[in-house]
Amino acid sequence: MEPYKLGEMEQKFADLIWEKEPVSSGELARLCEKAFSWKRSTTYTMLKRLCLRGIFSNEQGVVRAQMTKEEFLAAQGEQFLDEHFEGSLPKFLAAFSHRKRLSEKEVAELKKLIEEYEEGENDGTHS
Repeated sequence: MEPYKLGEMEQKFADLIWEKEPVSSGELARLCEKAFSWKRSTTYTMLKRLCLRGIFSNEQGVVRAQMTKEEFLAAQGEQFLDEHFEGSLPKFLAAFSHRKRLSEKEVAELKKLIEEYEEGENDGTHS
C-alpha cells in the first residue's frame, strides 16, 4: 500500500480530520456517521489504516494530524514524480507543457519559485 495514495472515501475522511482536528475519536465517529452514514467500526477501521500510514495519530482517544494537508499533498507530488518521472521535476514539467501550454502567469510563478529557491540556497535556508 502506498502511503500517499488515498481512495475517494479515504480522502474525504482525511479532509474531515484535517478540518476538525484535534478531535476525539468518539466525536469523529459521530461526524462520520452524519457525513458518510458510516458505522463506528468503519470509522475506526479507516482511522487505523491512515494512522498506520503515518498521516494521523489516535492517542488516548484524540485524533491529530501527523502532517498538515499541505505536507501530505507535497509528499503525494514527490511520490508521483518518483513513480512516473524518475523523481525529476524538469521531466514532469516538460511532459506537462507539451500537452498544455503554460500561461504567462504560470511561467512567472515558476520563475519566482526558482529565484526564491536560489536565494534560499545562498542564505543557507535550503539543504
